[in-house]
Amino acid sequence: MKMTLTAAGLLFLLYPVFRPWEDETTAAGAATAMGSGAWLASHLFAMIGFILVPIALLEIHRTAAITFWVGAGLTLPYYGAETFGLHEIAAQPNLLELAEAVRYNPVAATTFAIGLVTMGVAAVMVALKLRTLPAILFAAGFVLFLPQFFTPPSARIAHGVLMIVGCVWLAWDSARREAKDPQLAAS
Repeated sequence: MKMTLTAAGLLFLLYPVFRPWEDETTAAGAATAMGSGAWLASHLFAMIGFILVPIALLEIHRTAAITFWVGAGLTLPYYGAETFGLHEIAAQPNLLELAEAVRYNPVAATTFAIGLVTMGVAAVMVALKLRTLPAILFAAGFVLFLPQFFTPPSARIAHGVLMIVGCVWLAWDSARREAKDPQLAAS
C-alpha cells in the first residue's frame, strides 16, 4: 500500500510538471502542446495515478476504494479522449474546434465531472475515517482536482505538490498506524 500510494502521488505531481503549457487558445499553441510526447506522458501519469489510488485504499477503507474506482471509471474515458484523441488531431487545421468538441461534449464533460467529484467523495470518506492531517491533505487534493483545471499552470503545479504530499504522507502514516494496531486496517 505504501509504495502504491507513494507512486500515485508522484504521478500526480509529474502530470502538471511535464504537461506542456502552451497557449491552447491559439491553433499553434494547441498543436504544439497536444501534439507533443509530453502531452501523452503527462496525461498517462494522471491516468495511472487514478488506477493506483483505489488499490492502496483497499488497505485503508474498502468502501472508499470502491467509491474511488467508480469515480475513476467515469473519469478515465475523458482522459483517454483528452490524451489520445487530442494528440491525434493536433495537426488538423481546425484543431481548436475539434478540441472544443472533444472537451465539451455534454456527456463526456458530465461523466468526467461526476467521476472527479466521486473520487473527491471517496477521499473525504478516508479523511472522516482517519481524522488525521495526512488524510485531510489527501482529501483536499482530490476535492480540488476538478477546480484546479480552471487555474493557471502555477496553481495546477501547486496542486500536484498537494497531491504528492497528501498521497505520500497518508501512505506512510497509515502504514505506521497499522503497524502499531493491525485492527486499524480496512473497514
